[in-house]
Amino acid sequence: MMDKIRSFTDLKVWQEGHKLVLAIYKTTKNYPREEIFALTSQTKRCVVSITSNVAEGFSRRTSKDKLSFFVIALGSLTELQNQLLIARDLKYIDAPHFCLLADQTILVQKILSGLIKSAKDKI
Repeated sequence: MMDKIRSFTDLKVWQEGHKLVLAIYKTTKNYPREEIFALTSQTKRCVVSITSNVAEGFSRRTSKDKLSFFVIALGSLTELQNQLLIARDLKYIDAPHFCLLADQTILVQKILSGLIKSAKDKI
């Protein structure tokens, strides 16, 4: 039997997104210093935006409001995927580490897409 979801932290998408946040923070520590106000900062901002928008959407009353925040989270996730490609191509992260991060973004994307579909179905 499934436990009742009482908090945004109970959502699987938030839990997997949080793992992604921690991995990105750890990864960007190794980016070159000259990227601190560019790619490093932007990557951290957008990964935090994913879980922040999931959390805010969770607290909204209507499915339409929830959907809006979940779609914003998906946009931030796509932005993160782009930034990871840039970091890989600039050799800030190696191919195996890129694959681990990319796989985690895909997992979050699949769960988030399901949440978006569910919210749309309720409108």
